[in-house]
Amino acid sequence: MNPVRTIDTALIGLGNVNRNFLRILEMKEAELAQRYGLAFRVVCVADSSGVAVNPAGFDPAATRQAKEAGHPVRTLPGFVAGASPAEVLATLACDLVLEASPVDLTTGEPGLGVTRATLARGIPVVLANKGPLVLAYRELHDLAASTGAGLAFSATVCGALPVINIGRRDLIAAEIQSLRGIFNATTNFILAEMATGRSYADALAEAQRRGIAETDPTLDVEGWDTANKLVIVANSVLGIDAALADVSVTGITGVTAEHLEAEEASGSTIKLLASAERRGDGYALVVKPTVVASDSFLGQCNGWEMGIEIQSDLYGRMYHKIWEREPLPTAAAMLRDAVNLLRG
Repeated sequence: MNPVRTIDTALIGLGNVNRNFLRILEMKEAELAQRYGLAFRVVCVADSSGVAVNPAGFDPAATRQAKEAGHPVRTLPGFVAGASPAEVLATLACDLVLEASPVDLTTGEPGLGVTRATLARGIPVVLANKGPLVLAYRELHDLAASTGAGLAFSATVCGALPVINIGRRDLIAAEIQSLRGIFNATTNFILAEMATGRSYADALAEAQRRGIAETDPTLDVEGWDTANKLVIVANSVLGIDAALADVSVTGITGVTAEHLEAEEASGSTIKLLASAERRGDGYALVVKPTVVASDSFLGQCNGWEMGIEIQSDLYGRMYHKIWEREPLPTAAAMLRDAVNLLRG
């Protein structure tokens, strides 16, 4: 049995992902200790109400249940009045930060400030929040390299599907000629509903009724969530300096049930695809509704499925997909990143 190392951990954001990380700690405490020699002690939690610190550790089950019952962090013992997460993490004694606060593509906060403050101290960061990477990918990686801090983010693209890991770890020496993927399950669900004859408005309302789509679904339906993920893939897997401005983005709001019915009659369907096609020394980055054959790999990624196909010179054409309706697998991807960083 491995000696067990206690990892003092900060959870920034207590939405679905980090609450499910707490659930995993409840479920897998013994296995993490026995198989990996790790015990995660949650010494800091933060949500939109503020930050709380407990060096002895917050109980994962009690913390999760309190949040799910509607009690914000400001009601917890150890609440630090008037302090931002970045300010607390600038001095907090901890070994790991898991950042899963809401995406903000204007300022990147609080995630960007948290990531900067933590990496500057040489403390590893695991991101589920796409914002910091989309706005400051190169800066954050340079900062991590300068301090020796680990930075991992496989949960930012397709949840538990290890798109980033496959691209960075497994395609050694390959030149990726093209990749195409369905990166957003919400729009995939809406398009599947529309394929049954529903209007876009009705399909969106159904997604919102089920809690699948946000009250403001702009990031999903206008293609920006998919574009965020494509930017991260472009930087981390394709090795190019890409920003949102480099992506041509069209969402699904112009797609009608009639469009889908017409394509179905000819053996095709419409999917919101992210694509990167090799063009000289760079790539053309595009997000748009795209006609694909119904019996193709991407054509058969339905409802809550996400998938990617990658064509490279050495490894041929690869296909990967996942069915992910709940946030538990994304939380598990954060755990995967954390364990790999800590063991590495």
